[in-house]
Amino acid sequence: MYDYVIIGAGIVGLSTAYALQNKEPHASIAVVEKETEIAAHQTGRNSGVIHSGVYYKPGSLKARMAVQGRNSMVRFCEEHEIPHDVCGKVLVATEPEELPRMEALYERVGQNGLHVTRLSQEELHDVEPHVNGLSGLKVPTTGIVDYKEVSRKLMEQLKKGGADVFLGSPVQDIVEKKDEVIIETPGRTIHSRYMVNCAGLFSDRMTAMSGIHTDVKIVPFRGEYFELVPEKRHLVKGLIYPIPNPDFPFLGVHLTKMMDGGVHAGPNAVLSLKREGYRKVDMDWKDMKEVLTFPGFWKLAGANMKEGMKEMVRSFHKESFVKSLQRLVPEINAEDIVPTDAGVRAQAMLKNGKLVDDFYIIPGKRTVHVCNAPSPAATASLEIGKEIAEKLPGLGRERVSIS
Repeated sequence: MYDYVIIGAGIVGLSTAYALQNKEPHASIAVVEKETEIAAHQTGRNSGVIHSGVYYKPGSLKARMAVQGRNSMVRFCEEHEIPHDVCGKVLVATEPEELPRMEALYERVGQNGLHVTRLSQEELHDVEPHVNGLSGLKVPTTGIVDYKEVSRKLMEQLKKGGADVFLGSPVQDIVEKKDEVIIETPGRTIHSRYMVNCAGLFSDRMTAMSGIHTDVKIVPFRGEYFELVPEKRHLVKGLIYPIPNPDFPFLGVHLTKMMDGGVHAGPNAVLSLKREGYRKVDMDWKDMKEVLTFPGFWKLAGANMKEGMKEMVRSFHKESFVKSLQRLVPEINAEDIVPTDAGVRAQAMLKNGKLVDDFYIIPGKRTVHVCNAPSPAATASLEIGKEIAEKLPGLGRERVSIS
């Protein structure tokens, strides 16, 4: 019997196992993953940004863990010689109506304990010469990293500490008993004192399989990206973000320098008809039925119809996507961008149509379920793992929601 079993070998699952191993070096730990490789989905298909905690509601778990997680992630990369770059980013106001939103964001940043600098138009052009903006904010602590490399190092450390990693092992059943949790996979039956569900896009199904009923459903949103052709990469020096619209749940199209030297443009966020649907044509009847029969989806769609239609148009009309980029960098043209890999965001939604804005972690008697961990979860992963490791032994005695 294991002391701890973690379902999911993305960066949150691996970080949780790593935190448990550091806390209890003699504990027996196993990580169970349905794919034949680690970090195959959200972890390996994100923008690689080490976030600073700019956008998140002061006092929220996201705000605290993004700030602490950014510091932890940079330290981990330094200690293990993982290539990374604290290049900073700028948030750009391109229209007069965005200026009050920028000031409100500046105030929020201060409440989250971050040092951010206001930039005049001239100062903005000193940082990003090709950007179009009236003014902006500079966030110096934002960075970039390849989270697959971080995940590989975490797995290396886990194995050094004696942990088992079972790849190609989809979970078929979970039985939570008084003194153990039984996890069934095609090749083995695993017994454990405690289990942590970090299954990402399938976290709600693992929660239900454990006998815990919630009003939370994972609704997948595909993030579609382009990248700049090599001869146009000079147009972007670091990270260029718009001032977010507080009425829309996603950040909007932005430009991100990557560790391999490329520059990604996106994401365009549209509903995915498959939980792991990385192409427009991907569809799974079960996944689609779950979304389209979930009352919360239609309430969200109705409340965000205008912005949602813009995302749909950009998904099928490259010129519309380019226009969104030109608001930030006018010199970018349609021939300057080519499609690149998409990702799918596991977004938890309530029946009332509200997206779960914060990280959402639900305990059972001997289980813990990470039911919502979208961005900045990769940045915050080491801190999420520590939080779970600290609280896990006591969760069976008192029902606590970390949200």
